[in-house]
Amino acid sequence: MLCAKCTNTVPERRHALGYRLCLPCGEAQSRRDASRRTIAPMHKSNYVLISNREDLRGINSKYVPLT
Repeated sequence: MLCAKCTNTVPERRHALGYRLCLPCGEAQSRRDASRRTIAPMHKSNYVLISNREDLRGINSKYVPLT
């Protein structure tokens, strides 16, 4: 089984779990995806996953844009 992004082979057990990327490509994709999200604690509530920066700005009432 070949990686969907490069020509490396994907280990058989990894492919059986549903992964179509080799380890280096999978790690690179994971790092890119993780940099697009953050967790924000809400006042008197739980944590919220934020994937849109505008949502985070809307939650923070003390946000002052940098000029």
